[in-house]
Amino acid sequence: MSNSQSQAPSQGLGNTDADTYTPPRVWTWNKPNGGHFASINRPIAGATHERELPRGRHPLQLYSLATPNGVKVTVMLEELLALGHAGAEYDAWLIRINEGDQFGSGFVGVNPNSKIPALLDCSSPQPTRVFESGAILMYLAEKFGAFLPTAPAQRAECLSWLFWQVGSAPYLGGGFGHFYAYAPTRIEYAIDRFSMEVKRQLDVLDRRLAESRFVAGDDYTIADIAIWPWYGAMAKGLLYDAGEFLQVEDYTHVVRWADEIARRPAVQRGRMVNRVTGPLEHQLHERHDASDFDTRTQDKLQEV
Repeated sequence: MSNSQSQAPSQGLGNTDADTYTPPRVWTWNKPNGGHFASINRPIAGATHERELPRGRHPLQLYSLATPNGVKVTVMLEELLALGHAGAEYDAWLIRINEGDQFGSGFVGVNPNSKIPALLDCSSPQPTRVFESGAILMYLAEKFGAFLPTAPAQRAECLSWLFWQVGSAPYLGGGFGHFYAYAPTRIEYAIDRFSMEVKRQLDVLDRRLAESRFVAGDDYTIADIAIWPWYGAMAKGLLYDAGEFLQVEDYTHVVRWADEIARRPAVQRGRMVNRVTGPLEHQLHERHDASDFDTRTQDKLQEV
């Protein structure tokens, strides 16, 4: 049994300090906050060091990591290529967020918010920067005319679910995931608060998928591409080691949908790009050519 399961919050692991803490009149950053990401958290924006970003030979330059938000974009690019859109060829460069790569001057120039993924479209004389995963999906869908309906009602449905994901995922990742898996102490109130919201969101999605093959209707769209890396992974018990805790198997329609999308070859390729965890044969740290999936995964590189 994992640490996160063996110390389930239902066993009363509250935090005495949290129960008695009184916020000061003015908050100041005067000590590390602890937790998994303490080394990179800070209350100010901007670059911490000079570092230019690499550029490859393809029109699209992606700077990312295979978190759920990063997977959205690599899946989208692989799906576009599978449709025959040659202009969607891309170089995917690894940004190691635990090491602070996102605070380099070059990355901040593409995304002033210092979050992955960040995209640079060099297909025109003046490169276009696009940041925030939902914005990148919309940009690519409109650029290539794919995975975004054009009829007004269907387009509205697709975008409504896309923005549902953008607004909901912080409760799943920054809320539930942080307090359940990453926080230095277990706070019962915080875990209960976000567990309730994540289960409500899964129920919203499950009810929708009970009446629709895909999230926005009969067709696979950027709404599915955005939602699947978060809620599909959660429904399969792959996020935060929390499948049993949240009883994800109860959301049968979400599980059905998650399995169908997982079988798509482009999705399987997209999940591998910029991945640094899991089986070595599923880790393609950088992607610069379609052949890299066969020749440059970490298991192949270690054989050389």
